[in-house]
Amino acid sequence: MKLLITGGAGFIGSEFVRQAVKKGFDTVVIDKLTYAGDLERLKEVEDKIKFYKADITNKEFIEFIFKKEKPDIVVHWAAESHVDRSILDPTPFIETNIKGTQILLDVARDTGIQKFINIATDEVYGELETEEGQFYEDTPLNPNSPYSVSKASADMLGRAYYRTYGVPVITVRPSNNYGYWQYPEKLIPVVILKALNNEPIPVYGRGENIREWLFVSDCADAVFEIIQKGKIGEIYNVGSGEERKNIDVVKSILNILKKPESLITFVKDRPGHDFRYSLNTDKIEKEIGWKAKIKFEEGIEKTVKWYLENISWVERKLKYLKDYWEKVYR
Repeated sequence: MKLLITGGAGFIGSEFVRQAVKKGFDTVVIDKLTYAGDLERLKEVEDKIKFYKADITNKEFIEFIFKKEKPDIVVHWAAESHVDRSILDPTPFIETNIKGTQILLDVARDTGIQKFINIATDEVYGELETEEGQFYEDTPLNPNSPYSVSKASADMLGRAYYRTYGVPVITVRPSNNYGYWQYPEKLIPVVILKALNNEPIPVYGRGENIREWLFVSDCADAVFEIIQKGKIGEIYNVGSGEERKNIDVVKSILNILKKPESLITFVKDRPGHDFRYSLNTDKIEKEIGWKAKIKFEEGIEKTVKWYLENISWVERKLKYLKDYWEKVYR
């Protein structure tokens, strides 16, 4: 089968591309190569994929790619993904995540495909206000940030195109990903980079917010299982059960790096900061037979080791980040 993968030069998308090549799929990749996209992530498979630098909001070019490549399956990872950036400027999130998804769905409807895997996020559910309870696939959506609203809109568009037009959409809602090649604007790579440089590590509020951490290779693996066994029109939560307070994530990284906790600096909390996310994964476990393999302790060790071995890649990103950090971590 031929896969067309959007956002394939991004953090999670590139992991999916690398796995697709290893599994023997005919692989076509679309990526706009924004600040967060990087072809270096695809270097090991560059001679085994077809790559298009393309903006998913450019309908004419997307139509050209679909007609030329005739994909069997679309896996839609492309998105503006960082909550803090969406708070600073929601516009790119509305354009890419909503309009871009609509254009992909329109073109998929007109050209005909076997499956359209629409990647959403656990943030579409909003927040759990206590340390109890979970989100199920039928939990009403209640997003709170411009980012999560844009992803909820893309999520609902996919399901509407299935219901209205018969586009063969499957919706996937993963929890927080971490691992190799993550752009250093997200919590874990920010902590690693700043700790290595003995710089103050910004932590929102008191670091009590809770996230469910999913290793990136597990996330990609789940989507391949969904491609094979998932039912058209269904929604699947993809989580690990590995919940941690942000402050505990920071401390675990400092412990691995043997850096003092005195580097932690509490900063003004993010506006509208959701307290907790937690996904119930009974459905994917029972219907697909998938379960996350990598525990957080193993995954964070692997992640820190990778960044230490690839610190030059991370440091090259610093020129894009200094002004941004000043705006965000006030």
